Amino acid sequence: MTKQQAGPRSGPGPALEGRPARADRRRRHAAYPYALYLPATVVYLVIFAVPTVMAFYFALTRWTLFDSTFVGLQNFRDFLAEQNLRIGFQNTIFYAVVTSGLKVVLGLLLSVLLTSKLRLRGFLRSVVFFPVLVSTVAVGITFSVLLKPDTGLVNRVLALAGIDGGDWLGDATTALLSVALVDVWKGVGLATVIYIAGILSIPRDYYQAVAVDGGNAWHRFRHVTLPLSWPATYSVIILSFIGGLRSFDLIWTMTRGGPGFTSDTIASIIYKQYQAGFFGLSTAGNVLLFLVVSAIIVPLTWFLGKRQVAV
Repeated sequence: MTKQQAGPRSGPGPALEGRPARADRRRRHAAYPYALYLPATVVYLVIFAVPTVMAFYFALTRWTLFDSTFVGLQNFRDFLAEQNLRIGFQNTIFYAVVTSGLKVVLGLLLSVLLTSKLRLRGFLRSVVFFPVLVSTVAVGITFSVLLKPDTGLVNRVLALAGIDGGDWLGDATTALLSVALVDVWKGVGLATVIYIAGILSIPRDYYQAVAVDGGNAWHRFRHVTLPLSWPATYSVIILSFIGGLRSFDLIWTMTRGGPGFTSDTIASIIYKQYQAGFFGLSTAGNVLLFLVVSAIIVPLTWFLGKRQVAV
């Protein structure tokens, strides 16, 4: 007898029968992670996206709490015509460069020290990080008292060494730099913690290889710690530069943009417009500050990111 030739199957085979169940499982598993995004998405929309869109709209109006009048780009023209804007922009760039640069250098040096074999390194890490936890306004008020020309502790200590301290916050040549140094004192702890995390993530094999080759502490720092801690450097630069460009509370607490307008930044100029009741004008200033920060940070992030990949 010959076997009958098998004809086409009239029903779905085992592989096809299992496909709907697997597809349902895939859909359920795919939907599960997206559901976890929902709380963060809501927070992002409420706190950032919606206020940003509203700010762009109100920058085109003259508004109060009760009404608004559309004026187009007039607020932007008026803000760009502000006589102190050029000084404020220069001060903002200077402040961001000085504070971020010093935080990178001091944070790296302190992290190298605090990852060495010091007996009190745990305590010293806490001491270095403590200023980060203190209120910025409290720090500004405290240092305003310490830097007073006649009764301040800083000038008293300098007098003991035979140095005549000046009016640190009242002199146009030292006011902004004094505030920047206080900012570094307050923020270097965060940079140090980031660097400590980066250094501790470096495999010990690299340091052992340098030791086998006869290298000393400088060689370990130059050829291992410095290049392999670049991701930490990248983070510190971006975070501190953004903070420097947007800095307001410490400057306002210590100098209020003075003496005169010599320590004004873009943020303090915007706040003065708010104080004067020009809400639309100050909103336009905020939008311009957002665009300036974005125009600087986005290319800087791209450039540093290329360097990070190269390392």
